[in-house]
Amino acid sequence: MLSALFVIIGVLLLTTGGEALIRGSLAAAKRMGVSPLLSGLLIVGFGTSAPELVVSIDAAINERPDIAVGNVVGSNIGNILLILGMCAVIAPLAVKPLVLRRDGITVVAGAVLFLVLVGGSALARFDAAILLLALVSYLIWAYRTERFGNAPSAELHKAEAQEVTSLPSTKLRIAAAIVFGLALLIVGSQVLLKGAVDIAESLGVSEAVIGLTLVAVGTSLPELTVSVIAAFRRHADVAIGNILGSNIFNVLGILGISALLQPLPVHERILKFDQWVMLGASLVLLLFLYTGRRLSRFEGGLLLLGYVAYVGLSFTVFGG
Repeated sequence: MLSALFVIIGVLLLTTGGEALIRGSLAAAKRMGVSPLLSGLLIVGFGTSAPELVVSIDAAINERPDIAVGNVVGSNIGNILLILGMCAVIAPLAVKPLVLRRDGITVVAGAVLFLVLVGGSALARFDAAILLLALVSYLIWAYRTERFGNAPSAELHKAEAQEVTSLPSTKLRIAAAIVFGLALLIVGSQVLLKGAVDIAESLGVSEAVIGLTLVAVGTSLPELTVSVIAAFRRHADVAIGNILGSNIFNVLGILGISALLQPLPVHERILKFDQWVMLGASLVLLLFLYTGRRLSRFEGGLLLLGYVAYVGLSFTVFGG
């Protein structure tokens, strides 16, 4: 019970800290004249991954590689199967293929790059450098095509920034929101990590299983909040774009930074099962988006069923 309480408190701290950091950063960007396009692309699209970033870095530094890697892989699986599945059930998500083609393909490419770099064993610092270089290249590509190419996806990222309301108005409140958010993220990651490790030990399952499920879902709550709000508002592009941006940053940025700080051996079950689920989920999402040009309630239901099956297999067949 105490371990479960630690997890709940950690998730609450991470969620609150992530929200405060995003709001403070958006307000600061607005005061500094940063364009809504760049704010949506960087702050909202990637800022919702702040809990995953802090937890994975904390786990890597504390030599918990199974949680560091499992958190990212599990978050990417949950983002697609659980969050987008839930959003599509709330409201069908119609999309324009040209708007999301770049990000959708990048999500799949990121999953493939992970498979290649892991190579059946680990992520070394050299692999981390490749991941981070890929992230920088993506950001430059994204900004240039949207800033100078008048791409329709520019409106998507502007809308992402507009989804977050009630921003702090004064310099003091902005600074307080950023500092408060960072502090909560750091404390929350440590509390969540302690609870997760204790639960893994008490249930007799590997830390990888807990990282891929419990920790991954907990750190994905900011993505869930932004995407569900967007779904209720019928802002389909924002819901899908937020998830695609988060998945790109998770693989390229979070794993890149974590492995740069501490090389990460990858658990055997991730190599045999979870990395393929991550790639498969990415391909299925891309297929749904570009065949019917929408994510229907039926397809959302299929994604949710897929996540239920994944979690079930995680604690039974692949629970060791």
